[in-house]
Amino acid sequence: MKLSFKPADVFVDRHNGPDAAAVAEMLRTIGVESVDQLINETVPARIRLKHELKLPAALTERQFLHKFKQIAGQNQVFRSFIGLGYHDTQMPPVILRNIMENPGWYTAYTPYQAEIAQGRLEALINYQTMVIDLTGLEIANASLLDEGTAAGEALHMFHGLTKKKNATKFFVSEQVLPQTIDVLRTRATPLGIELVIGDHRTADLSDEALFGAIVQYPAADGEVFDYTDFISQAHDQGILVAVAADLLALTLLTPPGEMGADVVVGNSQRFGVPLGYGGPHAGYMATKDAYKRVIPGRIIGQSVDATGNKAYRMALQTREQHIRREKATSNICTAQVLLSVIAGMYAVYHGPERLKQIAVNVHLLTRQLAAGLQELGLKLNVENYFDTISLTLESAELSQGLRTELEANGINLRYFGQSNVGISLHEKTDAEDVTDILRAFAKVLGKTAPAAASAELELNWPEALIRTSEYLTHPVFNTHHAETELLRYMKQLENKDLSLAHSMIPLGSCTMKLNATAEMIPVTWPEIGQLHPFAPRTQTQGYSQIFKDLEAWLCEVTGFDAVSLQPNSGAQGEYAGLLVIKAYHEARGDHHRNVALIPASAHGTNPASAAMCGMNIVVVKSTERGEIDLDDLRAKAEQYSDKLSCLMVTYPSTHGVYEESIIDICNLIHEHGGRVYMDGANMNAQVGLTSPANIGADVCHLNLHKTFCIPHGGGGPGVGPIGVVADLAPYLPGHVVVDADGRSGGAVSAAPWGSASILPISYAYINMMGGEGLKAATQTAILNANYIKARLEEHYPVLYTGAQGRCAHEMILDCRQFKKAGIEVEDIAKRLMDYGFHAPTVSFPVAGTLMVEPTESESKEELDRFCEAMIKIRQEIREVEEGRADQKDNLLKHAPHTAAVLLQEEWTRPYSREQAAYPTDFARRFKFWPTVSRIDSAFGDRNLICACTPIEAYADQEEHLVPTDKGPSY
Repeated sequence: MKLSFKPADVFVDRHNGPDAAAVAEMLRTIGVESVDQLINETVPARIRLKHELKLPAALTERQFLHKFKQIAGQNQVFRSFIGLGYHDTQMPPVILRNIMENPGWYTAYTPYQAEIAQGRLEALINYQTMVIDLTGLEIANASLLDEGTAAGEALHMFHGLTKKKNATKFFVSEQVLPQTIDVLRTRATPLGIELVIGDHRTADLSDEALFGAIVQYPAADGEVFDYTDFISQAHDQGILVAVAADLLALTLLTPPGEMGADVVVGNSQRFGVPLGYGGPHAGYMATKDAYKRVIPGRIIGQSVDATGNKAYRMALQTREQHIRREKATSNICTAQVLLSVIAGMYAVYHGPERLKQIAVNVHLLTRQLAAGLQELGLKLNVENYFDTISLTLESAELSQGLRTELEANGINLRYFGQSNVGISLHEKTDAEDVTDILRAFAKVLGKTAPAAASAELELNWPEALIRTSEYLTHPVFNTHHAETELLRYMKQLENKDLSLAHSMIPLGSCTMKLNATAEMIPVTWPEIGQLHPFAPRTQTQGYSQIFKDLEAWLCEVTGFDAVSLQPNSGAQGEYAGLLVIKAYHEARGDHHRNVALIPASAHGTNPASAAMCGMNIVVVKSTERGEIDLDDLRAKAEQYSDKLSCLMVTYPSTHGVYEESIIDICNLIHEHGGRVYMDGANMNAQVGLTSPANIGADVCHLNLHKTFCIPHGGGGPGVGPIGVVADLAPYLPGHVVVDADGRSGGAVSAAPWGSASILPISYAYINMMGGEGLKAATQTAILNANYIKARLEEHYPVLYTGAQGRCAHEMILDCRQFKKAGIEVEDIAKRLMDYGFHAPTVSFPVAGTLMVEPTESESKEELDRFCEAMIKIRQEIREVEEGRADQKDNLLKHAPHTAAVLLQEEWTRPYSREQAAYPTDFARRFKFWPTVSRIDSAFGDRNLICACTPIEAYADQEEHLVPTDKGPSY
């Protein structure tokens, strides 16, 4: 036997599901001789790449982790007391191991199918309750992308609410965090809104053009202001007020809601979420009940299921861009679920008393530091403060000397202006840190370091600033303080949710592929997770290398000349890309180019993002084949030629087809002076075979949480970088605090590189796949989709195909004909839960259909299990069609079936319990049990409850509730 050496563990074989034998079987079923033949019949030859991807050779998992440890080692983890909304914190190890590092939590999808998502929905209710209690307002959403964008959402919300006719000005306190002001300016400019930046104490609020305002609490320099009078005066002038607040500080400070604030926004990062060089973190927003139908983002609400038990689901979804499109409250398509779950669980674990003690500890150490600095003869610039103090040194030279001394001891402070210094302490600060800071000040001042002062135990703030109201009184925040209790509670919640750890999640347009463990490991390394986003670039050379490599690799994959990694969601990437196009036109003097052509089949974020950019939206028709109507596009491009800004197009199309005419479409737009924005939602069907630039696009956002393996986290985080051609590169997002490689566009995210700490996941994926592996992944995704199509098309009509009858990486199954028998597409989705599967995408992009995307990561065995489930469900539908099953009393209408329902003593349904619970052998052997029956969403919207139910309400509801586990029911 001849022996030869080659790696025994090739990552591409771990990532792609089917092995060689399975591929051969699948090709026979499809009716082609080879994968190449399938690709040639699927992807138009005209758009195919003429070269292979030029990327580094693929590494094994072991090789990658060894290499990446060296890169991460170039980052220097200093003790950072920079603040500005980012604070070091201690994630409890029990949460780190059992949520952040747990695929049962991070591989789940946004909880559209609420019956199999009750665990994280309950965790999100906890989060919303935490935010509501601490802010003193009545309703909160389930998270936003970061504090800066949350402030931007408040601006948009106020602009939509105001009744003023000339609402063109928005007041911003000069003490708002600088990165937040940066994002606000980006958000305001396209809408013709002027930011009026100044001191809230002297602001003239009588200007009729002012419609909203925002202040910081505590302020950027650390001062704590009582905003009660300011808010009252603003309201007298018809001005709505937002307060950007620190949640930890609100355990001690009077909540903004009690001062009259209309909206409170901020970042929940310091509740146990790593700094991560800027993200991902869960921004938050709370508001008054009166504004519940205009608050942006997801809201989790309580409803009832078919048996009368309490159940959770996403509430008031008609506000969202999926439905309202350009009239939506926001373009937000996702949130930061995993991070808000962590922050909420941090509050559950610590409870109100421990949270308050953490705040007290931080404040007392800040008082000790302030006393020591005053003993050194320094004058503070703040009077009332929580965790942050600022001061002005005599000269810039003294400031530089202090910085040199502190950095030599591994300490970062905030240096701003000529000689201003800011110091923000945090949960992990101890007395030794205070001593080290004072010693450095003393040294540069030529004085003896003071002994650590004993701070007074009484709060010395004005009475109006001291919180007196209770918070986090619900039992969930007062029960799980022992680790055993929290561990079991988190496990109970995890067990209620279906994730990729259970079965494939075939959601079309969502790309639920493998999130390999080797890709995830570096995320929680200290060198990745413990860097402040505003740390000096000299300390973050590892990150610089990651950004440089990843941008270059993404340029190679897309064919573009430059990439920005700043957008921290796909929708944010859309917005950033459109702003780049807008800036390009304006730089050329073409301010009148503001028409965006958008196909009728486009994802709802497209028109919503265009509206946020102040563009006029013109819809382009689709043909019966689901393609862009070229005649209509040509007519509208001609009609709006002088005003045309861009075309927004998804490729392959939202209908799962490679449109043959895409190059002609792009050329047509260019002929009329417009640019082509490509939605990268379906990039998983392009990589290595074609590219946006090759097709003719000018800008494209990439969903790293789809194509490039960042997990969906149950509804976030995501990353949406944009790639652009050379002449658009000067307009990519910049940053006001940190030089983002010289880019001058307005910031779209609070942190300069967005959700930096999860970029290593995509870095790992590309580095371990290599160019050939990435191409193979795309080919396998197309193979898997066409295999499912071949198996299911005789049972469910496939709505759209390409010229040779092939689909791309996804397909649409038409279920509309079942309505004649009383069966809705929702019934199929719920019945799939009994089979152990999450449903495909329901009623998008065509109502009454299922869009299926298997990805490359699923094996033939898993694809067959899914197909078997769909075929058996078709048989169940046929029984209804033929009158052998009742139209209302059948397996589909009652799905999903819970254990509680099946164990009822009296069984009156016309099918057996076994048919309901164990429709396949797989379901019998590996049963996933939904914990609630079908949820009544309309009831929940009519009776909106978005927080933990008050304990006194239990008595009234007790007879309707069936407890499903030991954990608290609310």
